[in-house]
Amino acid sequence: MSSSARDRGVLAALLTLAVLVTSGCSYVVIGEARSQGMPTESVDDGTLTVVGATDGPIDTLARNALADLETYWSATFPDVYGQAFQPLTGGYFSVDPNDVDPSLYPEGIGCGTDPRELENNAFYCSAQGAPNSDSISYDRAFLGELAAEYGEVLPQLVMAHEFGHAVQGRVGYPEASIATETQADCLAGAWTAWVAEGNGDYATIDTADLDQLLRGYFLLRDPVGTGTGEQQAHGSYFDRVSAFQEGFDDGPTACRDNYGPGRVFTQGEFTSDEDFASGGNAPFTDTTETILPNSLSEFWGRAFTEVLDAEFTEPQLDSTSGAPDCAADAVALVYCADGGDGAGLVAYDTGFAEQAYDEFGDYAVVTGVAIPYALAAREQLGLSTDDTEALQSAVCLTGWYSAQVYNGELESVTISPGDIDESVQFLLTYGNDPDVLADVELTGFQLVDLFRAGFLNGAEPCDVGV
Repeated sequence: MSSSARDRGVLAALLTLAVLVTSGCSYVVIGEARSQGMPTESVDDGTLTVVGATDGPIDTLARNALADLETYWSATFPDVYGQAFQPLTGGYFSVDPNDVDPSLYPEGIGCGTDPRELENNAFYCSAQGAPNSDSISYDRAFLGELAAEYGEVLPQLVMAHEFGHAVQGRVGYPEASIATETQADCLAGAWTAWVAEGNGDYATIDTADLDQLLRGYFLLRDPVGTGTGEQQAHGSYFDRVSAFQEGFDDGPTACRDNYGPGRVFTQGEFTSDEDFASGGNAPFTDTTETILPNSLSEFWGRAFTEVLDAEFTEPQLDSTSGAPDCAADAVALVYCADGGDGAGLVAYDTGFAEQAYDEFGDYAVVTGVAIPYALAAREQLGLSTDDTEALQSAVCLTGWYSAQVYNGELESVTISPGDIDESVQFLLTYGNDPDVLADVELTGFQLVDLFRAGFLNGAEPCDVGV
């Protein structure tokens, strides 16, 4: 992001993704595979067959997820789409591309693809007339890498996402690639909620796994600066996480209804070499000395006047080394009602702000400071500022503020591609860290969901009387 009077400045490297040419989704692989914590029991192979599968933990995870996906969609599809769900006719294929026995795949895998070409991928094949059409294929070594880094829930998510494409294959795809991919994320979220509620016969997902799952989604986003019209656009980090949470919260009918041409995506395209070089970050000093005070003051002044029917008085905004004297706890982000010059004090630790900037970017710093600033606004509205409900509200209000930044409603700041992704990264990494915000009793998943609510719906869900 940038101050409206300056060009955009420095940043981090782009994430590169391998492109799947055949038909489906592509991901990046990191980490080393390990099987600790993996399931030891699997749905019987006679009930659900995965061609090429082993008895190892990754194939067990995939087979269990696919079995419960069949159960879920068989029961849910008629209510959502008004017709019976037709099982996949092409089946399922597991491959280790570095150790392929060709005799197991006489016609290749999905769409007749050579199994050695599946490296680092999973995909659904819908090409009518192709060998093994209407099937899901996956690289089990790739799923093992995901499990090693982000837990066993992420390979299950990959299966649920690809099964979402199978659902689309029966009812029709959205027009744009980015809508197709995020709708599949939404459908995966609906299934995940069903499993998390204890309905699965074989798959298990604990709500504690959901923070890890959302962190794993970072690997599945498009590189920052990719346009929404790209042929294989999958969405920004926020777009994909938001779609998953929409399905998780609101169920499959929301996935059915909300992915038409009018859906808004935060993914943005870099339009110059300078954009690619900078990545969209303003210098740290511009972020803290100009963007933060100007944009937060402008937003809350307008919010009070136009929406909350009140007059806003700016709190004092300071950077500190450590917590200010008025803080009850030594945390990095502080609001003190009895500090400052009469309207309270919003303070942030400079060292922490520099750390968040270096790790994620300028808008991570903005997101963090916007939370205690929202507490200052709640104080002026006569609302609580020191309980869980106050923090929930402040995160939601930060989403509302961020939507105004994103939509270009503020004169003091300009959005850059990837900025809203930095909000997700900040909340998942630091939002429930007791050294950052005091007395946090919320998961990262819950914090991102609150931010998403404010971003998409404005002040109404944020508990400020609107």
